[in-house]
Amino acid sequence: MITLKKEQELLLMRKAGRIVANVLDMIAGIVRPGVSTAEIDEAAESLIKKSGASPAFKGYRVPGIKQPFPGTVCASINSEIVHGIPSRDRLLEEGDIISIDVGACFSGYYGDAACTYPVGEVSPTRERLLSVTKKSLEDAILAARAGRTLGDIGHAVESCVTACGYGIVRDYSGHGIGKHLHEPPQIPNYGQPGRGITLKAGMTLAIEPMVMTGSEDVVTGNDQWVVRTADGSDAAHFEKSVLVRDGDPEILTPWAWA
Repeated sequence: MITLKKEQELLLMRKAGRIVANVLDMIAGIVRPGVSTAEIDEAAESLIKKSGASPAFKGYRVPGIKQPFPGTVCASINSEIVHGIPSRDRLLEEGDIISIDVGACFSGYYGDAACTYPVGEVSPTRERLLSVTKKSLEDAILAARAGRTLGDIGHAVESCVTACGYGIVRDYSGHGIGKHLHEPPQIPNYGQPGRGITLKAGMTLAIEPMVMTGSEDVVTGNDQWVVRTADGSDAAHFEKSVLVRDGDPEILTPWAWA
């Protein structure tokens, strides 16, 4: 069931979203060659807790996966699309790209967002991937207005991405968000204009394009968490949580990294 959020709920979601945005903005200053993904994870958890919230991902369970997710952030490097597990053994290298997905719970309400960062100087190919994926998110957010449809959001992502010759991750999608980290509806990164449910003011959505430079096939690692491109091509992931309104949507996780 899709819930329309009341103003009191939105106040808490804005707080949760601001905490998430602050974490991602902080991480932009941490990402550099030689830093481990565990260091990023620890810094994120520290800021979330100091802000009066709790990490949304740490201990998160998924049916069929024995072990809960162990990190505060998902840290996915290069060909890793999502759910990369932070580790002291994973050191960033010059030219890498790293996707950081983070969630926080404040007073029972959630914020969720993601950014893909360059590590030092990256190749023009990787720079373009980040630019296109971020643009597809911006286009999708503009479509998240009352009276539009889920198909409009997906089409905004798909048309931007495929025009540049990239592939879309079709096995994973965005989602509703609120009192739960994942709520209805699912928000695919592809679709047809005017199709799917009609958006209403008060819906809160986590929109998250996941894009790869190669084929659209994906594989899951032995840890049952990390998802990679099957052909080893690069992937990028950008996400913001938004409030659907009659006019322009409100961004609930306003990270500023560009």
